[in-house]
Amino acid sequence: MSTTDERRRRLERLLDLAQVYRGWTRRELAKALGRDPTKLIPGSGNPKLDLIVSLADVLDWSIGEVTECLWSPANDTKKVDTTSDLTFDDLDELAGEAYRRGDYREMIRLAIRARKAANSPEERARSWNRELGGWDGLGRFTRTLEAAREALRESPVSDDMRRLLQSNLANAYYVLWHLTEARTTAHDLIDHYRSTPPTSDRDRRTQAFCHYVLGHTHRRLIDTEPLHATRHARICQRHLAEATSQFEALAPDLGSHLLGIARTCRGGLLEAEVLLGTRDSREALAEINDCLNEAVDPSAVSGDDLESYGWWCIFGCNITLRHVSDERDLQRFMAMFTNKADEIANTLDNWAMRERVFSMQYAGHRRFVGWTGQPLRMTIDSDDIKMITGTMGRFPQFRETGWDMLENACVVNAS
Repeated sequence: MSTTDERRRRLERLLDLAQVYRGWTRRELAKALGRDPTKLIPGSGNPKLDLIVSLADVLDWSIGEVTECLWSPANDTKKVDTTSDLTFDDLDELAGEAYRRGDYREMIRLAIRARKAANSPEERARSWNRELGGWDGLGRFTRTLEAAREALRESPVSDDMRRLLQSNLANAYYVLWHLTEARTTAHDLIDHYRSTPPTSDRDRRTQAFCHYVLGHTHRRLIDTEPLHATRHARICQRHLAEATSQFEALAPDLGSHLLGIARTCRGGLLEAEVLLGTRDSREALAEINDCLNEAVDPSAVSGDDLESYGWWCIFGCNITLRHVSDERDLQRFMAMFTNKADEIANTLDNWAMRERVFSMQYAGHRRFVGWTGQPLRMTIDSDDIKMITGTMGRFPQFRETGWDMLENACVVNAS
């Protein structure tokens, strides 16, 4: 069946569902959709946006749910033969190899095939966990969240696997700025480990990761709940210190990459310490600058190590915006940190870091406009437009900022 025929079939099915759901005749359905009853399905098989919006309203679905039904890929018959004889374990291992080489689309494809080959809820949950890792690597964090939720619907699943999935769910909430959900999920897991200390490597890593997520969630809450900033900084300090200690202890057995995650936690601690007054802001910024000397050449660093340096740049921006009052120094620090973070984000293709870079550049520019009193415009190039557009799609809370940047910036040619 051709793609056009398949989409036409799917649209016909949705129209039938809408008709049954509303208890309407075909003519009544067509009237609600603003269409001629004989022309509900376009010859091209591709419905226009107004039809999709109207159909979503009739079905009481979201527009995204309708489009997913219409445009989700059909089974990939071209690649079936290459994996049809492989077991779940074979496919799971291939998905892991795809992750290690950074081929996230292949990782997702293999995870989906592994799920079809799975023989138990535990294996299906593992495949969902692989898939969410692929979506995370592509920066498609809403899909990461969906995959984590689907995985947690599998039952029965071993307790340590369920806790691992819950920690990944908490992290997806955190990345998407759903901070209440991130805090609650991570806190519940940490409470569990207080009463039942971990005995497996998986649980020990999950425990450390929960402290990471909870600490960084409270670090972000410093700005989103400024009336409680001191409380959030204290909680952030406690959990990031614990995460640092646990990741450093796990690194000899589970991999040196965990030291990069520990470094990210230490950087976040600087934000909390400066806000609490236990560290001078200029001293903290000098420490961040010294740390970045280790990543002068991003190509010489990789993985979690390189990512940690990018996050230190973001922490430096936060400290600068909160605690540096001299506008010339503020602009100097902001330019230095955002430029380096942007370089690292592009090296890693890290969308979460890109969102922070653009948000920090926007915040710094607004401070500069307020300082000068002049309606100066930001300057962006065609590459920035591509990245801002991609970031808007991945982070709903960034869309207002992104639109303001796109509509009011001065666009120059990319160098």
